[in-house]
Amino acid sequence: MRRRRLPNVCLTLAVAAACQVSASGGSVSASLNLGTPDAGPGADEIREGDVRRDIFALGGDAMRGREAGTLDELRAAAWMAEAARAAGLKPAGDDGTYFQWWPMRRSRVGDGSQIAVGGRALTLWKDVVALNTTTARLDLPIVYVADTTALGTADVRGKAVAMTLPLPAQPLQPLDRFTIRGNFQATVIAQVRARAAAIARAGAAAAVLVSDGAPMLDTALAATAVLTARGTYGIDSAGAPAGSFARPAAGANGGGLPATVPTFWVRRDLLDAARAPDARLTALTYTETFYYPSANVVAVAPGRDARLAGEYVLYSGHNDHDGVRYVVNGDSIWNGADDNATVNVALLAIGRAFAKAPGRRSALFVFHGAEERGLLGSRWYVMHPTVPRERIVAVLNGDMIGRNNPDSAALLGVQPPHRNSADLAQLALDANARVTHFALDTIWDRPTHPEGWYFRSDHLPYARVGIPSLMFSTLLHADYHTPRDEPSRIDVPKLTRMTRWMYATGWAVAERAERPGVDQGFRLER
Repeated sequence: MRRRRLPNVCLTLAVAAACQVSASGGSVSASLNLGTPDAGPGADEIREGDVRRDIFALGGDAMRGREAGTLDELRAAAWMAEAARAAGLKPAGDDGTYFQWWPMRRSRVGDGSQIAVGGRALTLWKDVVALNTTTARLDLPIVYVADTTALGTADVRGKAVAMTLPLPAQPLQPLDRFTIRGNFQATVIAQVRARAAAIARAGAAAAVLVSDGAPMLDTALAATAVLTARGTYGIDSAGAPAGSFARPAAGANGGGLPATVPTFWVRRDLLDAARAPDARLTALTYTETFYYPSANVVAVAPGRDARLAGEYVLYSGHNDHDGVRYVVNGDSIWNGADDNATVNVALLAIGRAFAKAPGRRSALFVFHGAEERGLLGSRWYVMHPTVPRERIVAVLNGDMIGRNNPDSAALLGVQPPHRNSADLAQLALDANARVTHFALDTIWDRPTHPEGWYFRSDHLPYARVGIPSLMFSTLLHADYHTPRDEPSRIDVPKLTRMTRWMYATGWAVAERAERPGVDQGFRLER
């Protein structure tokens, strides 16, 4: 699931929302009749033991978090392709293979950039983190200002402003309760952006933010360096700002484009150099752009009906996560077992089911690359499908389907304005009522939900081009995008039930004489 940075209040709302489910889901104690048409004839191929084996293989430490733009993502893609072959699925990528390779463009601040404060040369990503910086040549006098309230009276226009960066006012989460929002790194970087924006609004030409000596700030600086050094990624990111945190505070200049200046965050031992008389900031920074390969793994279970086999029910998941990052509680591997290894292993089990008992329509499986970089793999596949795009009749996407209350789940794309196919939504709801009996949370599918969950996973590019699309999820939890998202924390029985729900929905689509219709007048709105 692609990350989105929101105010801390949103985490509270998200947790509260996850606890609210409708009572219409039915009893969860009903047993599954795997051999009946209700569940689909291949449902007995969806076995808890297989799911458990696969989640520990794909979501375990050996895969090193499967970060897009690294060999770890490619290793995971190779594993997925071999697993799809072993499941009985046929290759459906390019040139008779399971792979669809595509170029991912990366832009970053060059490691050879030169930065000095008060005559002291700094080592990039160790002594200094360059934020909001593209190509720049700077030679500026430094004006030391105590805090943002003093900017209005200081002569800073056209100069570099040095300012101390204290710990945020809000309490910092202890490492054993580290979450994606409210943690030391997220709260500090929010304060960095806010101060840099204030300095830019005051008319300064650059910002130098100096940690105030708190040990946690040194930790946050090092963590930010690890992430920012990676740069930004896109299908074509030419001209994109370099640095993962090259996004200033929203609305920083009163509603127009955010105010930005080259911003440098430095360690406490630079304070004296920054506020010395006649101190100067000199910098020669540049960006470099190059390509990495990423891959969608694509496989198919051909349909049995000569008339309908040329149409496809597309099952979707993403193969990447956060990789090896900074250490939290002694762990630097951000596994992404729930996000999104759960869905990949679910798709393998569904593939085994369709391989054993093919549907009338073909079942297409796309394990997308680089979702965490901005839905890049699914965006690429929609632009360059390996089957005729007009023959994809439905997309059943999953993202995070193995955690939270064992009896609850969510289905997104069921409520307007997110719903683009009432037919497909009803098929999924009927499958749950027949087979899995989850109580369904309806809050996260509302356009007013602060997480904007519907817009953050791989069904979205398909919905944008008018293909009936749904997203299955068991929603956010405290381990989301942390090193604690480990296979040992996955509720394997629940994951197996979610797999059966997705399979039963796709089976119903595959067997229908008519393809699901698209709602008239559908428009994606936030």
